[in-house]
Amino acid sequence: MTKYSDLLADWLVTLGYSHCFFVAGGNIMHLLESCSHRLTCIPVVHEVAAGIAAEYFNEVHLSPEGPPKAFALVTAGPGLTNIVTALAGAWLESRELLVIGGQVKTSDLSRSLVRQRGIQEIDGIAITSSITERSQLIATILDRATFAALTYSGQTGRKGPIFLEIPLDIQGTQVDPETLNSPIPPFQPLFPATPKNAVEEIAARLQTSRRPVILLGAGMDRATTHRLYDRLTPLGIPIMLTWNAADRLGADHPLYFGRPNTWGMRYSNILLQQADLLLALGTRLSLQQSGFNWQQFIPSGEIIQVDCDANELAKGHPNIALPIRADANPILSDLTTRQLGDHTEWLTFCHAVKSTLPLVEPVNQTGEGYLNPYLFTEKLSTLAQPDDIVMPCSSGSAFTVMMQTFAQKTGQRIVTNKGLAAMGYGLSGAIGAAFAAPSRRTILVEGDGGFTQNLQELGTVQANQLNLKIFLFDDNGYASIRMTQKNYFGGRYIGCDTSTGLGIPNWELLFSAYSIPVQRLRPGFEQDPVFLAAFNAPGPQAFLVHIDPNQTYFPKISSRVTASGSMESNPLHRMSPDLDEATAAKVFRYLPD
Repeated sequence: MTKYSDLLADWLVTLGYSHCFFVAGGNIMHLLESCSHRLTCIPVVHEVAAGIAAEYFNEVHLSPEGPPKAFALVTAGPGLTNIVTALAGAWLESRELLVIGGQVKTSDLSRSLVRQRGIQEIDGIAITSSITERSQLIATILDRATFAALTYSGQTGRKGPIFLEIPLDIQGTQVDPETLNSPIPPFQPLFPATPKNAVEEIAARLQTSRRPVILLGAGMDRATTHRLYDRLTPLGIPIMLTWNAADRLGADHPLYFGRPNTWGMRYSNILLQQADLLLALGTRLSLQQSGFNWQQFIPSGEIIQVDCDANELAKGHPNIALPIRADANPILSDLTTRQLGDHTEWLTFCHAVKSTLPLVEPVNQTGEGYLNPYLFTEKLSTLAQPDDIVMPCSSGSAFTVMMQTFAQKTGQRIVTNKGLAAMGYGLSGAIGAAFAAPSRRTILVEGDGGFTQNLQELGTVQANQLNLKIFLFDDNGYASIRMTQKNYFGGRYIGCDTSTGLGIPNWELLFSAYSIPVQRLRPGFEQDPVFLAAFNAPGPQAFLVHIDPNQTYFPKISSRVTASGSMESNPLHRMSPDLDEATAAKVFRYLPD
């Protein structure tokens, strides 16, 4: 006879799991003990960090050998409620994340008859069912095939998190493994088959279009774009990337034309809006991608959208001329074997616009002695190496500056989670990335406001001596909130910095408390031998990026509060500040009046 938790741990290894991020608790004591003998179990301080680290570990893991996956293990009650943010983030970004939660004994379950019977009992299934592909209470002994099928449900088609809740007595039950080790069913990706003649129709429309653009989303696998890297160039069609696909092409690829978005690169937005055909591959075309004024997205063209989710194709925004439910990866591969027409004139125009509109615009105001965040990011992207892992956090000014300015290199991994846009993702995600690729340097860029929300995980960084370089935008609080309150409410600031009651640490003292070396960066840092030595040395290191609290962040899509109280936004190509008339006439050639 074998304890069921031992059998579950064996099955997890068989299913490819190698790492477990956890916070210990009484209601997972059997599972934790069993997993600790079979997997690399990494303690974190807070459960949300366990979920985020596992998500990013799975996105970053680079080894072609051995089990590539991590899961999160949390106890009942607060363990579950603490990890809900990580589940929600993985759900919105369509990412695989297995969370196994403990639960009170089956005899102590309230079964909705009372609010609570068991200690720390809470209904995890009810809480997580709307943000998971599958949420299930395992109240009876399952065989291996059934357990495997539960974990597979988050890995097929449009991916998503899985939450499995296992009561304490089920974990500790003695079972006969011979009766439970049923064969694991083969993994079956559930992507719909490419509709007949779909590629032919796409190719025909690309051939007849005059100004096509290809937009690659996170549904495009890194392996696919890297395999097709050289085959993309003969297409002669501008290629752009969504934020979640930022590492699918290097910035030096001859067809790369940036990352369009509501906080995107100005030249990318302008070019995208002048396309007469947009081929969107593996992107759901969210409101942040199309702009909140989605009615003016691609104003003089049509859109072909390839996505595995029928609901995304039918949601009604933006307007889709040709929706195709399919896996985008084989479609792009097939297109690289075809002649898609001559678009030399359009490509020449795209290069001209790109060279006319710099990523770092002189319009921004930076006080004396402070670092311009755009120039900082430009220099950081030059210093970063092709084998670095880059974490541009998930919200706020530090994130948008990175996505507008950072020039990625081929081979780098870039992971973020913008669907939820939760503060505090950066450090936890960087921890997962650093464990996934221990031989490579992980670079985190985070704002001080967001960093404060999960700063306790510095203990995890220090305890494991992760090769993590932390760049912290030190601007005394929530820069994006401060900017919103200035722009819309006349500078009546509320809870956005230390002067309005927000508690921000003394960063030098905080990092020193965790025995993590720290230094403050100022203009010229990129040539400072002390900085360069620390940046290139192994182990953890913190760098405080001295940002002006009154720093401006342009370009941006401006919005207005209407008389009814609603918000009205400019279309993507109308970023603030406006271009001068001569430049606008040059770069807006194909836009309608």
